[in-house]
Amino acid sequence: MTFRNGLNSLLRPEDSVLVLIDHQPYQLANVNSHEPTMVVNNTVGLAKAAKAFGVPTILTTVIAERGGKLFPQIAEVFPGQEIIDRTFINTWQDQKVVDAVKVTGRKQLIIAGLWTEVCVAMPAIQAAGEGWDVTVITDASGAVSVEAHQVAIQRMIAAGVNIMTWLALAAEWQRDWARADQAAKVTDVIVQHVGGSGIAYLWEQQLLNTPVPTASVGV
Repeated sequence: MTFRNGLNSLLRPEDSVLVLIDHQPYQLANVNSHEPTMVVNNTVGLAKAAKAFGVPTILTTVIAERGGKLFPQIAEVFPGQEIIDRTFINTWQDQKVVDAVKVTGRKQLIIAGLWTEVCVAMPAIQAAGEGWDVTVITDASGAVSVEAHQVAIQRMIAAGVNIMTWLALAAEWQRDWARADQAAKVTDVIVQHVGGSGIAYLWEQQLLNTPVPTASVGV
């Protein structure tokens, strides 16, 4: 396995393509590796970060008629975009999805989905074996148990897949706070989806924009 190190190994928005897999009610109902609300929050944060950086995002579900539609919070980030519905459990065996990724011309393939041990692991391992630079976003994914999630991560690492969380990815895409236009967009995502850090930022802005009271001096 080639070690992932050096500046060129870091993820770049101009080389990235994101695939969100099976963020649907049926799958979420049996996610026990994470608090389900956080999975939704993190996935929406990831989707908004991708949009902020102009990263092409492929949306896909499996048999949505039975398993439920893509979470509306995600669909709303990409209004009017086609959601590719599959029968294949392994997304990377669905040629329509693969073609949608290939047409972007990008090789840094980023994946998140439900469940980690099934619908994330299979395409990640296959794509890595085909030469793609694959990264899985673990906190925008979830499994039926903590063990299933952890074992899936171990299995993917052994196959050469890169593992990250969504906020770490957004920071890697940003790379330099001097990129002011992107920084403003990323800050909006942080305020909405990064809990304490978002609230702390709003508090900081409040303090910076609030005049400091002048103490009266007694005579």
